[in-house]
Amino acid sequence: MAFTFGIITVSDKGARGERLDTSGQEIRSILEQNGFQFAEYVIVPDEKELISSALLTYADEKNIDLIVTTGGTGVSPRDVTPDATLPVLDKEIPGMAESMRRESGCITPHAMISRAVAGIRGASLIINLPGSPKGVRENLSTVLPALKHAIAKIKGDQADCAS
Repeated sequence: MAFTFGIITVSDKGARGERLDTSGQEIRSILEQNGFQFAEYVIVPDEKELISSALLTYADEKNIDLIVTTGGTGVSPRDVTPDATLPVLDKEIPGMAESMRRESGCITPHAMISRAVAGIRGASLIINLPGSPKGVRENLSTVLPALKHAIAKIKGDQADCAS
C-alpha cells in the first residue's frame, strides 16, 4: 500500500491568486514519482492559525501519512510556518531538518537561515520545505530515502531496522 501525502503551500500571494505555486507542483511530482499517493492540496496565507489548522485537518481528520509544507521557513517577518508547525507536533524529528540544512548549505549559504522543522503528529509525518522549486528539490531529495521507513515506524511497524 502506498503512503498518502498532502501539500500545504504557505504563500500570501499564492492564496490571493497572484502567484503560481510551482513549489507545490514540484513536491507532488517528486513524491508521486517515488510511489506516494496524492491526497490533498491547499494554499494558505502566511498566518499561523491557518497553517496550524490545515496541519491539524490533514493529520487528525484526513489521516494523511506525509504532510509537506512549502514556504514560510525563513526569517522574514511573515515567515511563520515553523512557528505554526511546532505547537501541533507530538514529537520533533530534528535530524531531518538538520540534514536538509546541512545538504543545502553545501549549495547555498542561505540554507543556514532556514527555520524548517520536521516531526510527528499522531500517525502523520510533517516536514517543512522552502518555498522555491529549487529548494524543494534540494531538501526533499535529502530526506526522501528515509521517508517510507520513518512513516512505517510512526505507524507502528515492529520490524527490525536494517543495520
